[in-house]
Amino acid sequence: MLAAGIDLGTSGCRLVIINQQADIVHESRLLYPNNITQTPELWWDTVCHLFAETPDAIRQQLASISIDGTSGSLLLCDANGQPTSPVLMYNDTRATEEAAMIAKLAPENSGAHGAASSLAKLLYLTNKATHKQHQHALHQADWIANRLLEQYGLSDENNCLKLGYDSVKQSWGDWMAKLPFPQRLLPKVQPVGSCFGTISAKQAQTLKLPKNVKIIAGTTDSIAAFIATGAKQLGDAVTSLGSTLVVKIVSDKPIFAKAMGVYSHRFGKYWLVGGASNSGCAVLLKYFNLLQIKKLTNQINPKKLLNLGYYPLLKIGERFPIADTNKAAILEPRPASNVAFFQAILEGIADIETLAYQTLEHLGAPKPNNILTVGGGSINQAWRYIREKKLNLKIKNPYYSEAAYGSTLIALKGHYK
Repeated sequence: MLAAGIDLGTSGCRLVIINQQADIVHESRLLYPNNITQTPELWWDTVCHLFAETPDAIRQQLASISIDGTSGSLLLCDANGQPTSPVLMYNDTRATEEAAMIAKLAPENSGAHGAASSLAKLLYLTNKATHKQHQHALHQADWIANRLLEQYGLSDENNCLKLGYDSVKQSWGDWMAKLPFPQRLLPKVQPVGSCFGTISAKQAQTLKLPKNVKIIAGTTDSIAAFIATGAKQLGDAVTSLGSTLVVKIVSDKPIFAKAMGVYSHRFGKYWLVGGASNSGCAVLLKYFNLLQIKKLTNQINPKKLLNLGYYPLLKIGERFPIADTNKAAILEPRPASNVAFFQAILEGIADIETLAYQTLEHLGAPKPNNILTVGGGSINQAWRYIREKKLNLKIKNPYYSEAAYGSTLIALKGHYK
């Protein structure tokens, strides 16, 4: 029997199918058209296309499906799943007034803070677009999973963190009753890896899947990507070096630091604690193109650190590991040589990574005993050498880095094991 993971990403959708040994037997991806507004029907059509191009012999062995999506992307729908509002995507921050309302009521450790939270979006949608047929508030992954079931109003506890769900108490916060929206819109929350139910007969026929396929409660894209790396033990950590620098670590207790954007998701018997810096590869790309980066990487001497004390940022303001909205970039003194300037930026981002893990440890997380690395910057071996010297720890390659693979593991194993 096989398990499938679907990743609803920012630019497209990926399907991965694995066997009982967690080996990939099929994978495919479809990008969304350029400059198109994402809609639930676009997601559904993409999922249908990916299953349609999956060999029938593989489809007929499918036993379970789990789905991840962008964290905080939300829409409202009626009792039959028909959208009754536009989708507000993960990076939509228009709900500033609603965020201020939440800030007055929500506990410090709530994941619902900020204009990008799904709770702020829910308030915005119900305040700005009143619709009597609103029955459910669903995240991106929820809507696809619910459509497979043809049963709406189900979500997982990772996606619901930004909707106001208290992952420690495993319940909706009492304070939410004071907010001006119908409480009936909130989904029924299940643990990640639990079974939502069996695919509906109609959708099994539409997708040409077996009638007994189980739909498994999924998670957010970033957590699915973490699971894909193979990190799962206490102290396992993952650094993502993309446009921004993101670190996550498996902890034995939840940690919340609102000012730093540090919060925790339930991770089986553990917790996944993380934070994101405004520094990252985007700073490098401000000063150097990809060809220059490749050339300069071959010219630096990573064994001889410059230690210029850089704190690379694109603009004013930092969230983690230093919470300071007025934090300015430190990119001086600038050496005459571009090679030295490039290396100093690499070292500066490595220093931020080191400080990030030290800060999480100070807040109560364990010290990393195993760091895996993903993202575009992770393939730079000279940079990895610098990072290892700063961290005083060997950095390892992940088993896999695609979020869809993490979702397949949830579909296969039913939980984080």
